[in-house]
Amino acid sequence: MEFIDGKLFKEMLLSGMNNLGNHSAEIDALNVFPVPDGDTGTNMFLTVSNGVKAALDEPSDNVGDIAKTLSRGLLMGARGNSGVITSQIFRGFYQAIKDLDQIDASQLAHALVNGSRVAYKAVMRPVEGTILTVIREAADYTYAYTMTDDVTDCEKVMERMVKEAKESLDTTPQLLPVLAEVGVVDSGGKGLVVILEGFLSAMQGNVIQKKGEEKTEGEAAQTKVQAGEQEYGFCTEFILHLSENGMKHFSENSFKEELATIGNSIVCVQDEDLVKVHVHTLEPQTAIKMGRRQGRFMKLKVENMQDQHDNILEKEEEEKVEHKAPHKKYGIITVAAGDGIKDAFKELRADIVVGGGQTMNPSTEDFVSAISKLNCDHIFILPNNSNIILAAQQAQTVCEDQDIHVIPTKTIPQGLCACISFNPDMDVESNLEEMTGAIDTVKSGEVTYAVRDTTYEGMEIKKGQYMGMFGKAIVACKDDCMEATKELLDKMLDEDSELVTLIYGEDATEEQAQELSDYIEEHSDAEVEITNGRQPVYSFVIGVE
Repeated sequence: MEFIDGKLFKEMLLSGMNNLGNHSAEIDALNVFPVPDGDTGTNMFLTVSNGVKAALDEPSDNVGDIAKTLSRGLLMGARGNSGVITSQIFRGFYQAIKDLDQIDASQLAHALVNGSRVAYKAVMRPVEGTILTVIREAADYTYAYTMTDDVTDCEKVMERMVKEAKESLDTTPQLLPVLAEVGVVDSGGKGLVVILEGFLSAMQGNVIQKKGEEKTEGEAAQTKVQAGEQEYGFCTEFILHLSENGMKHFSENSFKEELATIGNSIVCVQDEDLVKVHVHTLEPQTAIKMGRRQGRFMKLKVENMQDQHDNILEKEEEEKVEHKAPHKKYGIITVAAGDGIKDAFKELRADIVVGGGQTMNPSTEDFVSAISKLNCDHIFILPNNSNIILAAQQAQTVCEDQDIHVIPTKTIPQGLCACISFNPDMDVESNLEEMTGAIDTVKSGEVTYAVRDTTYEGMEIKKGQYMGMFGKAIVACKDDCMEATKELLDKMLDEDSELVTLIYGEDATEEQAQELSDYIEEHSDAEVEITNGRQPVYSFVIGVE
């Protein structure tokens, strides 16, 4: 195979996307911490599917044009660190072939190397033993092989790329000891490998198809975890009137498979230009966005089956407001899950609270959409999660004509402290200094449950036990939630502690929060503020200042 033309390139993209979708649950299960937030496979699939579907709609047969459309789609759909890094790999790939109608073996190898370089530049502190290592080693060794042996067959280049990527993935536990301890390889690296395997399969004449609705044991287990062994949080129903483009490309099976990445109880029925959809999901906004790409809504209903989740209907109504907000000097965009936490941010001058957090990482497009609603001279973004920072920074790059600052908050308590430190009467530099400095003044802790048996830093953890997490460390593991929380508090409190913010979630009670407040006052001189955050996943979120 001397060249890759536009037709083959699209087949490679489709095959890579489908292969990633087929393995997304397996990749989700590779998360190091046994908490219910293993979403690398899902994040990568939603990122890749957003880009690939745009690329498949690209009318040009020019490889450079297709790669450009792919790159833009990946960027806007990027979710989580793994999704953003994936988007940057293909951004670099596009930059290397943007003027080409088709690509030969050496150009393919060079484009992969350039993808690696651009991905590394996108990350402030690259960590080895991750997807970055896999793309760098695989691309560099493949390029050397291609040049040394004067390879002119594109298929041989991709065969070597897959081989090198697999070998690099297998070594990730040697570079990151935590992977070795838990007994897994890097999840992002695994995602990249299955994408490349999909590419190779298409080049060999076998475009991988998306598996049907039957779930593997791993997928069933993941669904059980996400659902909390109950139904999903929102019953989402809508009727779509397909657009002209939607009529041309819509597929019931493909749309059901896409919905299956975020929910269950799926029904999708097409009648000419109308489509009726039903899905139970924790991410109704994502389901709505999936539908919006196909046409316009004739009917839309979102019902909260747990009575304590985001009010999506209100948000959708807000999104329909086309006029710009009144002009002001500053705007704050933050990220949170749970109505109580969202209300707390709004009380602290946050203009827009993007729904999301653990298990629900917002995309670059979500941030761009939020930015478009503001009419401000300066905008601060608080991601409140380490896996969301890169997506926020990508939105900052997309909206380069606006003055946007991403404050690298990694937890809800950090975000709240940053908001408290904001002063609308100060200049931008002073606010940046105060808000960024506030991050270091608060200790953050969380209590959640283990989704599998594992060992972490010598601690035996059993599925179903409650874990107290202090920063990035698991410091408590108990069968009882309150015992785990009290042990976590013992680690967080010291003689300098002055204020404890105790945020209880949807599976905790006010009585439990009050018991913990009494415990804190008995064991320290700190004051306690209790908030009903109504957040999913975490029984308690704790900030100590």
